[in-house]
Amino acid sequence: MPDLSFAAPAAGRPAPRTEDHGGFRRIALLGGLYSNYLALAEALRIARARGVEAIFALGDFGAFGPHPDRTVNLLREARVPAIQGNYEESLSTGAGDCHCGYTDPRDNHFAQISYDYTRQKTSREHKAWMGTLPGHIRLTVGRRKLLLCHGSPRKINEFLWESTTPVAFIRKLLRDVDADIVVCTQTGLHWTRLVEPGRGVVNAGVLGRPANDGRANVWLTLVEERDGEVVIEHVPVAYDHERLAREMRDERLPEEFVETVLTGYWTTCLEILPAKERARGRY
Repeated sequence: MPDLSFAAPAAGRPAPRTEDHGGFRRIALLGGLYSNYLALAEALRIARARGVEAIFALGDFGAFGPHPDRTVNLLREARVPAIQGNYEESLSTGAGDCHCGYTDPRDNHFAQISYDYTRQKTSREHKAWMGTLPGHIRLTVGRRKLLLCHGSPRKINEFLWESTTPVAFIRKLLRDVDADIVVCTQTGLHWTRLVEPGRGVVNAGVLGRPANDGRANVWLTLVEERDGEVVIEHVPVAYDHERLAREMRDERLPEEFVETVLTGYWTTCLEILPAKERARGRY
């Protein structure tokens, strides 16, 4: 269960910069992209076909998959507003690791492989651009105020899990940040918990890898005003995952990563999962 106190920024670290993007009726939210440029291209197509007014990316553009610059090129060419995830913060500051928030040695081993590959394959121009991104975005959908963040409003690499995020915590979080809905990613698993109509937490999931459910598709999230209410929809995104797996092998990325893309089950970053979330997977 998360600590109910609202954590201040770490000593010496400024509070995240926040941008205000105004009001909308229908938006798309893209969680961690993890260098899955094939899924990103399909998600952009789906979002536009659904008539969204804006698309927002919630950080972690690199990691896990191949050719990280292809993902960033797509984002920038599409002029998608974006926030920093822990990857963008680390890459833009020259950090030695991804600050992913893992504690298990095996999880950190594979996280370091991902980060080293991404750091090597990401251009200086893109790293500099990442350093210009805000930490949070505020906007409205209908009458509801949304705060977009990466891990949580409190910490860029905090994990908000469905099974361990109680109603009391959500209510306090919303009060502390003056929002009706907090949207995050980081965990890799999509979920929504509303504590009352139009108020709660939305985890947008990720586009970069499957949701540990035995399905190869990934996920984007739509938020829209409908008949005066806010409606949240988690939308599956099917893409050419077999092509992605081939390219990952060509880039000599770990076979454990390739297995996840092909089977839909996580093989790494498992120790951080709470018991209920881990029980949904294979390992």
